[in-house]
Amino acid sequence: MRPFDARHAARYPVLIGCDEVGRGALCGPVIVAAVHFDPAALSGDLLEALDDSKRLDAATRERLAPRIMAEGRVALAGASRDLIDRINVRAATLDAMRRAVARLGIAAEVAVDGRDMPPGLPLPCRAFIGGDRLVPQIAASSIVAKVARDRLMRALARRHPAYAWERNVGYGTAAHRAAMASLGLTRHHRLSFKSKSL
Repeated sequence: MRPFDARHAARYPVLIGCDEVGRGALCGPVIVAAVHFDPAALSGDLLEALDDSKRLDAATRERLAPRIMAEGRVALAGASRDLIDRINVRAATLDAMRRAVARLGIAAEVAVDGRDMPPGLPLPCRAFIGGDRLVPQIAASSIVAKVARDRLMRALARRHPAYAWERNVGYGTAAHRAAMASLGLTRHHRLSFKSKSL
């Protein structure tokens, strides 16, 4: 069952939702989306289709992402492999969240999925554990970020086919780890994750 009910759309606050994708991957960037909309102004079928991106299949995410971008305000930011290795994945993710929210240019409360809030935001901010099933804008940001990152990893897979990124999108599957062990690391692999990945 999906978490949001269009009959109660006016009960959901108007705010910015922010979520990341790729934090636990062995390679590629972390991608963050920040999404702002008034749930009461969103198409009812779109509101009711929103959910944690991990609970939706790829075809549904691909169908929903352009609708979210058309009906809401969306900004993306990335934390590169270099940044992740330099300052750690948590700090890099929070920095990308701050940049994504800033790119929206909207003065509104920010709701972030998880426990951490990006430092340096000049806006009120709250963290929600399991936020992508509690706040529709967080669910929307989860979907947009997932679609953007999956597309990037599929493009990188064409250059590095042995690692099967078109299927694992950089996460530590058996096939990915086997390719890393036999072929070594690409420039997209996170060196700070090396001890965890081999």
